Amino acid sequence: MLKYVIRRLLQMIPVVIGATFILFCLVFALPGDPTAGRCGERPCPPAYVAAFRREYHLDQPLIVQYGLYMGKLLRGDLGVNFYGNTVVSELAARYPVTVKLAIIALLVEIFIGITAGVIAGVRNGRFLDYLILVSSLVVISIPIFVIGSLAQLVFGMKLGWFPVTAGDGSWNQLVLPGFVLGALSVAYVARLTRANLIENQHADYVRTAKAKGLSGLRTVTVHTLRNSLIPVITYIGYDFGALMGGAIVTERIFNVNGIGNFIFRSINQRDGVSVVGAVTCLVLVYLLANLLVDLLYGVLDPRISHD
Repeated sequence: MLKYVIRRLLQMIPVVIGATFILFCLVFALPGDPTAGRCGERPCPPAYVAAFRREYHLDQPLIVQYGLYMGKLLRGDLGVNFYGNTVVSELAARYPVTVKLAIIALLVEIFIGITAGVIAGVRNGRFLDYLILVSSLVVISIPIFVIGSLAQLVFGMKLGWFPVTAGDGSWNQLVLPGFVLGALSVAYVARLTRANLIENQHADYVRTAKAKGLSGLRTVTVHTLRNSLIPVITYIGYDFGALMGGAIVTERIFNVNGIGNFIFRSINQRDGVSVVGAVTCLVLVYLLANLLVDLLYGVLDPRISHD
């Protein structure tokens, strides 16, 4: 197991290098002037522009800029953004909020999605199965910004159950954004769980368990569901990394001061250092989440070995 973890960690190194290089090129090779609007309505003086470009190495070739950035990254330094603040401090102030939001969305995805999928799989071809299938299809078909706006209107303004915006990022203020963020994933998890559960119900080991006299509930919970969850866990692990970086729309709707909102503002302000630093951290989170999922395979199915 230890050798497998070390091997996977070493495999992450070229992935991180390649991802940061592509990201760096996409961000800093775009046309435009990052000093635009920094001096009010008037254009910035040439001396200020020259000093700004020299300070952030924008006057250097792109490959030189990337080499300087990687040198800092190896020391754990994500650089200083165009407003004089370290990217590490900016992320440290916002990451806890996004982590809370992602955890709420993940819990919604796991408990509601898997429960709905199991009910649909067990009740295959019956009313509850069709109801869950139609409901999940409706949720998948609606854009996330529409779901967020409707949730604000109904549960925030009309019913008053939740705050409309997440001011300080406390847990109770993030419940509604978390449900909205996890809504799309709930639909996918429910359909994926249902499909795998129905497929595994026809397996030989399930027929053997029923022949031995095991109840239907025990057959589903102990045997069928355990094997059916392997592809579901794969999707959830992938989705956790996506939740950490894909919350931009949800955070904008509910005014959540998290990583997604920070990336959105940084893109608008052409603050390339902040964008690259934030997305680099998201890449690392995504890779570690996938490593954790691979380790969970052995827990769900002892036949899977990491040796």
